[in-house]
Amino acid sequence: MSTQCNLPSLSFPDLISRPVVVQSDGQRITSDGGSLFLGQLDRSFGFTQRFAGCFCDLRSSVLTEHDLLTLIRQRTYALALGYEDLNDHEELRSDPLLAALCGKNDVEGQDRRREEDKGKPLAGKSTLNRMELQARSFQDERYKKIVARPEMLEDFFIEEYVRSLAKNTRRVVLDLDLTADPLYGQQEGRFFQGYYDQYCYLPLYIFAGDWPVVARLRTADQEHREDTIRVAAKVVAALRRRFPQLRIVIRADSGFCRDELMSWCEAHDVQYILGLARNAVLQRILRSALKTAQGMREYNQSASERVFRDFRYRAESWGPQKRRVVGKAEVTAEGPNPRFIISNIPPEEIAARELYEQEYCGRGDMENKIKEKC
Repeated sequence: MSTQCNLPSLSFPDLISRPVVVQSDGQRITSDGGSLFLGQLDRSFGFTQRFAGCFCDLRSSVLTEHDLLTLIRQRTYALALGYEDLNDHEELRSDPLLAALCGKNDVEGQDRRREEDKGKPLAGKSTLNRMELQARSFQDERYKKIVARPEMLEDFFIEEYVRSLAKNTRRVVLDLDLTADPLYGQQEGRFFQGYYDQYCYLPLYIFAGDWPVVARLRTADQEHREDTIRVAAKVVAALRRRFPQLRIVIRADSGFCRDELMSWCEAHDVQYILGLARNAVLQRILRSALKTAQGMREYNQSASERVFRDFRYRAESWGPQKRRVVGKAEVTAEGPNPRFIISNIPPEEIAARELYEQEYCGRGDMENKIKEKC
């Protein structure tokens, strides 16, 4: 039984000089129709246009058929559409829809100089590979003519995050985390990381909600404390330039609980909430609270009970300064489960239970998201 359907047309007038119209009755179809919205979104916000400014193109314009912006759009859109491998571009380079997204007026590739490139409006895998394996300096290898500026690349993502914030933003939380990037060959800087039980890199990620602010590749042979502070300082400075009165909170697990980071936060009016590894002294301080939690559990016949204790604590490596520590004295059916966090947020601003359960535990879901994204 046949059906009668209305076939409305969708127009995307801002992609290229020619009108782009989506119809449902064509002979040649694509499963990537949603990419039109991707291209229009990019042009509305100018992401790839600004990103291209982080590179220097030393190629001769006379001999170049694909400008830098086109190459960046081709690679970026393909990644967004799920085509991660450069080999995919041997087929994608012939896709007229992707060519239109990248700004090519000759979407059929009929104006290519070489006869073997006719019908292929976009760049092949080799051209994209030369862009990604770019030269490290302006005087580097002969065939690597696109040079990235690493500092500008790092600043780009930070500035895009700051740009995305609403004008009435009063507080942001920056989640710091490390994620193992496994290594299976003899890559430069490989190191066996005992915690993850494998050879890996340990890149640093900073997320603000769902927004990736920093992704920095680092080796696993050290903590890179100075680099963590340098990157955090850059993010804080960018935020303060637009929001001078903004309240900034750095949140992370006990792996980041180091005196250098905490002292830097205290000196620059940045709040922090960090996990604190337990030790014999901390557990002794929480002993009475654990007994109270155990009594509450027995009295209420509940699965678990928790009591919070707010106190000042100083580790020997910190010098003379004491800092605020919140201990969670929890008792479950499996036994005592003490946990600790450290913060420079005063008790009158956030009480102990709220600081732990709402502020710090909020990073649990964020950590899972980071692991999924990375």
